[in-house]
Amino acid sequence: MSTTYTLTLGPLTRQLPLIKLNDTTTIASFVLLGDAELTTYAAEQLNQRLADVDFDYLVTMESKGIPLAQALSQLTDHPRFIVLRKSIKDYMRTPLTTPVQSITTSADQELVLDGTDAALIQGKRVAIVDDVISSGGSLATAQTLLAKAGATVVRKVAILAEGPAAKRSDIDFLAPLPLFTTK
Repeated sequence: MSTTYTLTLGPLTRQLPLIKLNDTTTIASFVLLGDAELTTYAAEQLNQRLADVDFDYLVTMESKGIPLAQALSQLTDHPRFIVLRKSIKDYMRTPLTTPVQSITTSADQELVLDGTDAALIQGKRVAIVDDVISSGGSLATAQTLLAKAGATVVRKVAILAEGPAAKRSDIDFLAPLPLFTTK
């Protein structure tokens, strides 16, 4: 097996390192952080996919979705976006929490919505934006947390859909990303 996977996204090409997660699964590691060119291109493309959606806020999960949400926020003329954090921070007021399991994280985690942000999105329409959707665990947890806050998720977008996520009809993504079976 090669040590990299070639990802082509529009005019951009990236060599993603293959990382063995366990005895049966290897992923092509896509890290958006620091790749301003790819972030800008992906935001422009996802902006087109959000053009027909009426939403009040973009919501992303810490941390790799943050630069994408920032760029999309500017392109969609939404001056504020919401970040679901991975832990409770001292500045948070009455945070809402929900446990999450992710394909790329072995330890137990939670998603946290600051109570101030929860009040802001109550009764609002939100679009979830992420870098990669894989097992869908983080996405489902985000939806649960947003429902607790009284927000309605009207669209889910990502740059990549990994493995079986590429067959889902409830997400909008720019390209599939394969999962590799390790033998």
